[in-house]
Amino acid sequence: MPRAVVQKENRSSQASHRKLARLYESDEIAWLEEMSRLIEERRYDELDYKNLSEYLTDMARRDRREVLHRLTTLLDHMLKWDHQPSMRSRSWELTMKVQRQELNDLCESRTLKNHAVEILNKAYTRARDHAASETGLPEGRFPRECPYTLDDLLTEQ
Repeated sequence: MPRAVVQKENRSSQASHRKLARLYESDEIAWLEEMSRLIEERRYDELDYKNLSEYLTDMARRDRREVLHRLTTLLDHMLKWDHQPSMRSRSWELTMKVQRQELNDLCESRTLKNHAVEILNKAYTRARDHAASETGLPEGRFPRECPYTLDDLLTEQ
C-alpha cells in the first residue's frame, strides 16, 4: 500500500479515536451504543480501548460496591429486627425483602456471590455499627461475629 494512503488511514483512525474519546466524556450512553455497534460489525481496530477498559473496570467496581451496600443494609435491618422486636415494622420487613431480592439477583453472578462471601464480615461490622447508632443499644449487645451465612441472608425467612 502506498505510503500516502497509509498516512491518510492513520490520520483518519486517530481522528475517529479522538471523536470516540470526546463522545465518552460527553455522552456515555451514545459512546456505549457506538462501542456495541463497532463490536457487532467486528470493527475491533476502531474501538476506544482505553476508555472501554476504564468503563468495564468501573462497572465491576460499581457492582461490588452495590453488593457491599445491599449486604450492609440487609444486615443492619436484620440486627434491628432481632434485637428490637417491639420496634418491628412493615417498613423494616419490606427493606429486608427488597435487599434480599436484589442480592439474589446480583449473586446470580458467581463472581459477585464469591465477593459477597468475602466481604460478609466487613458488611456485618458496618451494619453492627449502624444498628447500634440507630437503636441506641450498646454495640456489645450485638454479636461480635456475623451470626448469618450468605445462604441465610439470601433465603426468605
